[in-house]
Amino acid sequence: MNRNMSEIMKAAIIGGVMGLIPSFLINYFLAPMPETVLANAIGNGISGLISGFMGGFMGLLVYFKQTSKTN
Repeated sequence: MNRNMSEIMKAAIIGGVMGLIPSFLINYFLAPMPETVLANAIGNGISGLISGFMGGFMGLLVYFKQTSKTN
């Protein structure tokens, strides 16, 4: 595996974990057990939006930080 791919995978794993944490916390503490399928879908959509944003942001942040050190 070349160096760039290794850095990308490392950033993706960190971003995925950083996305998992807010999604878990939102679903466990803030979103109570839904009574309807629609409420379940809305809760999953909101937590997915927040965790996707956090995961992408943190993954890019780690990647850019790593690549700026090498250049």
